Amino acid sequence: MKESQLVAMDATSIAGAIQNKQITSKEVVSTYIAHILKTNPNINAMVEDRFEAALYEANELDQMLARGEVIGPLHGVPISVKESLHVAEMKTTGGLEHRQDLISREDAEVVGRLKKSGAIILGKTNTPALCFCQETDNKLYGRTNNPWDLNRTAGGSSGGEGALLAVGGAAAGIGSDIGGSIRFPAHFNGIIGFKPGMFTISNDGHFPAVMHDLQARMLTIGPMGKSVQDMRLLYKVLSGVSLELKPLNRFRMEILPSTIDYPLSEKTKHILNQTELFLEKTFSTKQSSPPYFRDSALIWQEILSMEGSKLIEQEAYNNDRSNVYTSFFKEKLTQRTKVHPYLSWAIMGAKMFRPSRKRIREVETIIEQGDELLKAYLKNRLLIFPVYHSGALPHGQVFKEIFSIRKTFLQHMPYVAYANVWGLPALTIPVGTDENNMPISIQIMSAIGNEDAIFRLGRLIEKKFRGYMLCNNEVAQSFL
Repeated sequence: MKESQLVAMDATSIAGAIQNKQITSKEVVSTYIAHILKTNPNINAMVEDRFEAALYEANELDQMLARGEVIGPLHGVPISVKESLHVAEMKTTGGLEHRQDLISREDAEVVGRLKKSGAIILGKTNTPALCFCQETDNKLYGRTNNPWDLNRTAGGSSGGEGALLAVGGAAAGIGSDIGGSIRFPAHFNGIIGFKPGMFTISNDGHFPAVMHDLQARMLTIGPMGKSVQDMRLLYKVLSGVSLELKPLNRFRMEILPSTIDYPLSEKTKHILNQTELFLEKTFSTKQSSPPYFRDSALIWQEILSMEGSKLIEQEAYNNDRSNVYTSFFKEKLTQRTKVHPYLSWAIMGAKMFRPSRKRIREVETIIEQGDELLKAYLKNRLLIFPVYHSGALPHGQVFKEIFSIRKTFLQHMPYVAYANVWGLPALTIPVGTDENNMPISIQIMSAIGNEDAIFRLGRLIEKKFRGYMLCNNEVAQSFL
């Protein structure tokens, strides 16, 4: 099998080919390693590898298969994981220089589940410092570039995963999402991403951890990859649950109006309208804004700013005499501090917008009431949103739009913040390209328990529209 064919294949197809003995795991892993070595220098997506161990494990799994033993549904399949997840014998740095010698002794729970299913971990992918930004750059590993245009962002905080999967650097990957961190990179890099519903997958072994209950409901670990069928398979592996069958004829499709008074490019509006035209031929559809849509961006920001991101600041400035303010301004003047200005500015913003105790109690009440309302509202509804107002922007622009002191996040974050605040499962699928030929995606959301319906609709949209397309390295090379 040619390298170009193999790196375009999804995890489900590779698993089938290995188990049917059409190809060995060692051949697959060797091919992916060679492909990463060729493509990664341009995009800086994988920041630590375990290639030698991966080849050894592939050989072991091939010998098991020869004896008729199959560990699980991902037997011999190469997977990449976000740097924020503990992998035994690998670093978990959070992109911080003072953590670069810290080696994890054990796996995050999701990594353990992957290994028990037969997956082989190839390596870890880049994140912004402490996952605290929607663009991927840090002082330790540097910036990740979008393979479709190296001058544009790969998104964040699972930006390394998004970029690596776009060039076919792994069969599938694992990211995490507290503020669009799976969905931004999926959208910007043209891959498939799934943010599971709250508390459906363990966050044990994720760095940094969250301490507040409201933050815990917003953070989920989830799969990223090349197909909707992979998202279904990996969700089952990571969660350990069987999906309840939910035929689509039971559901109403509600599309966020393209005329909504939030930023949306003309190309994105057109794609939303085309999606509705496709769906209305078969299903009951309606353009509508769901309950709490306009409140969610503010609530999201307030939840993230609780305690002024004290724990993030302590981790960032561990054993450093400077504080967030002196570090930020020193960096602006000298560019020689150890903490990336994206992180410093985000911490400063969390301090400025920290909610009062009274406001926290108000938010808790809103969440409690909203959970009840949305449980009924989403019982037989699937929501379709854009992910961002446009495709990938030049490096630094997304950060400026979301982390402005003018609170422009209120305009730019509602599309992704909604699923985080309300703990909803959300599937991101590429459906077209913008005027710069950058991928554009939509996301499908509903209540926890409706994952089967989300994946069913995702398969239909994936087949009708763009879906995953491999970004050949030659495309990235042309921007050098």
